[in-house]
Amino acid sequence: MTHPLTPKVVLITGASSGIGEATARRLAAAGNHLVLGARRTDRLAALAEDLEGTAGSAVAHALDVTDPASVQSFVTAAHDRYGRVDVLVNNAGVMPLSRMDALRVDEWDRMIDVNLRGVLHGIAAVLPIMQEQRSGHIVNISSVSGLRVDPTAAVYSATKYAVRALSEGLRQESRELRVTVISPGLTRSELAGTIGDSAVKDAVEDQMGIAIPAAAIAEAIRYAIDQPAEVDVNELVVRPTAQG
Repeated sequence: MTHPLTPKVVLITGASSGIGEATARRLAAAGNHLVLGARRTDRLAALAEDLEGTAGSAVAHALDVTDPASVQSFVTAAHDRYGRVDVLVNNAGVMPLSRMDALRVDEWDRMIDVNLRGVLHGIAAVLPIMQEQRSGHIVNISSVSGLRVDPTAAVYSATKYAVRALSEGLRQESRELRVTVISPGLTRSELAGTIGDSAVKDAVEDQMGIAIPAAAIAEAIRYAIDQPAEVDVNELVVRPTAQG
């Protein structure tokens, strides 16, 4: 099935590296208008500059998804610039894996703040705009850890299960908005760098030989948002062929 594609205004959180950066590159090449958010504004600015000359456009905006005011400022800036918000990609995340009995409570709190509250803050900021437009698409990045629980991933999995649950609830409440959950498997990114437990970090890095590039997840996001308005791709799981 083919259909005409028009440029969309797409907001991407955690856009300074990994899946966020790859998604920005893929969607800019497809002609969309991007607003890129992250804390590392130097990397954001470099990415936006690098995307000049593509079919689309990109602007950078400082963003801390744990701060509702920062998220609201990010969304308001996008809406003021373009007059609409078509897609939000809730991508920002951290993954400081550890055993529960290590009691790394600060890391648990950080995962809850970024992986879950950050997604909720994004939804809260865009939902009134999308409801007024009577259209919009929220793409939430979960994980295969939102489908299964492994040792050292209990809290991380809890946040990703929660993202899938709130996404499904939002989908059922919405008849004009689209909601998509993308669940990546082992993907080359900087997430392993957020692991503070050295033994766990080494174990994760040992598995990264089979990891897929972040561009594979970006392509899944592009596929979901490019469907006709009446087609809502609810969930995509994308993992390496060799991953168990």
